[in-house]
Amino acid sequence: MKVVLSNSIISLMKKQGFVMVSSLDSKGKIHCSAKGIAGIDPKKVFLIDLYKARTYTNLSNNPIVTISFVDEHRFAGYALQGKAKIVEKEKIKESLIAEWEDKVLQRISQRVVRNLHQGKKGEHHPEASFPHPKYLIEIDIEKIIDLAPAVKK
Repeated sequence: MKVVLSNSIISLMKKQGFVMVSSLDSKGKIHCSAKGIAGIDPKKVFLIDLYKARTYTNLSNNPIVTISFVDEHRFAGYALQGKAKIVEKEKIKESLIAEWEDKVLQRISQRVVRNLHQGKKGEHHPEASFPHPKYLIEIDIEKIIDLAPAVKK
């Protein structure tokens, strides 16, 4: 059963540079990998994968995933469980690619500004050497788990 992401969850997720995706390999072992957020709507999350490696193989065999993200300053976070669908590169909507590219440029810009403020020169900008996305992970969210600790009364 699909669930609907609240505006507060969507807002928190949009502030993240990436999420952690947990998938299962053929032996049932968990594999975790960072993936960039290409888009979010109330029932789906769209993630970019820059490499066609273990996550791709795992999702090809088992679509069950959990994506996790936290904001350590707010002490808030969520694990979203659901089923993933692989969208091959040729079928990714241009709007999602454009949104992804905008996020990469924002990350580079933020890193440059931060380095200038800290007096650093010639720092490496990993985002500048990202390859083009290999495929998109489209996740139908089925369960939301709040990762914030319970408040004791």
